[in-house]
Amino acid sequence: MDSYLIQVNGKKSLPSILDVHVSLNGKAPSVGRGKGRKPHWAVRASDMSKRTFNPIRAIVDSMKVEPNPQKPLISLSIGDPTVFGNLPTDDEVTEAMKEALDSGRYNGYAPSVGYLSCREVVAGYYNCPEAPLEAQDVILTSGCSQAIELALAVLANPGQNILVPRPGFSLYKTLAQSLGIDVKFYNLLPEKSWEIDLKQMESLVDDKTACLIVNNPSNPCGSVFSKSHLQKILAVASRQCIPILADEIYAEMVFEDCKYESLAKLSTNVPILSCGGLAKRWLVPGWRMGWILIHDRRDIFGKEIRDSLLRLSQRILGPCTVVQGALGRILRGTSPEFYHNTLSFLKSNADLCFAALSAVCGLQPVRPSGAMYLMVGIQMEHFPEFENDVEFTERLIAEQSVFCLPATCFEYPNFFRVVITVPEEMMVEACRRIQQFCERHYEGGEGSQDLECDK
Repeated sequence: MDSYLIQVNGKKSLPSILDVHVSLNGKAPSVGRGKGRKPHWAVRASDMSKRTFNPIRAIVDSMKVEPNPQKPLISLSIGDPTVFGNLPTDDEVTEAMKEALDSGRYNGYAPSVGYLSCREVVAGYYNCPEAPLEAQDVILTSGCSQAIELALAVLANPGQNILVPRPGFSLYKTLAQSLGIDVKFYNLLPEKSWEIDLKQMESLVDDKTACLIVNNPSNPCGSVFSKSHLQKILAVASRQCIPILADEIYAEMVFEDCKYESLAKLSTNVPILSCGGLAKRWLVPGWRMGWILIHDRRDIFGKEIRDSLLRLSQRILGPCTVVQGALGRILRGTSPEFYHNTLSFLKSNADLCFAALSAVCGLQPVRPSGAMYLMVGIQMEHFPEFENDVEFTERLIAEQSVFCLPATCFEYPNFFRVVITVPEEMMVEACRRIQQFCERHYEGGEGSQDLECDK
């Protein structure tokens, strides 16, 4: 058995600093500096942190522009439906949280993938004959953004690439690059209500392509893919043997003249990781509750992907337990009227904004069918004093105190995105100011001095 000896080096008079060694089997280890190493402070940020880059923050923070002090700021830039207080969540959702908190049963750690009972609730909510789900197919996450991060991390290695929509949610690129994964952009077509350019998308596939990201309904476009278009997307994925990461955080958030279809219901063989959560449909983004639904009827993912997702989930030990405790009541008890009222409001605002901006010379809005957004094209040739969409939106803030995100944030210059969750009167006022701004800066064709334009 090893013995431990504390040996004090020195003579009768002890040195000012005790040199104390712990020795095994009586042999004192050598002490001192590593050979050739001169001690000095050299703390550096990791490569991963340096690769992490949020284009929205980079662009917005560099704008350095002050709103017009004579006009109150109207922010149409943040995809948070709670900002103005006009879209509260359903009373049943709030009561579910209070009940979970008061019960005292959800104050400890849960399994990293979430409580089994809560995963059963989510599986039951989304289960259907075309895409059956069980609790083992559900992983609860800290918001949909973590679901996307885990899905990317399990599907792709550094040096591989993923296919990402353009325009598209900037977080895909941010997460991929931080993980050392390359990004290839496939094009969405504004003239076709933002459908995918399928030929161009398929041309990007190579032997290092790890997955295809499909966001439906779309941020930033507000578009909703038809069943036939989704089937064509699945045909490409099947032909190329590429799994799909389906960002479906806006699932079911479609306007009354449109129908939402989940990819998993239509897939016969393509394995899909569907990412969703409470944030948007239930209007509680700050509660940070998301999930991954594993659709793999042909067992292509197999045990390896499931086991690896479990290991990745253990990095933060799961999402908020109190929200997990409320999930059953939230999913089963939220009133249909709440969903209907939310979508009616969003459609009304979308119609209002689309009609108002369609009448503005130099702007080309694309009508949305769902989610919370509307994209507006800028005919830059009619605004020659601005170099690009970033300058256009900067001046819009400075002159009219209306803040829209330039679509350069979404890899799609010469457009801007409007968030349609603001109160109706604010939307009306914002559109009026945008019109005034464009009338002031619009220039027609050669020799034109007026605002005549083709619409």
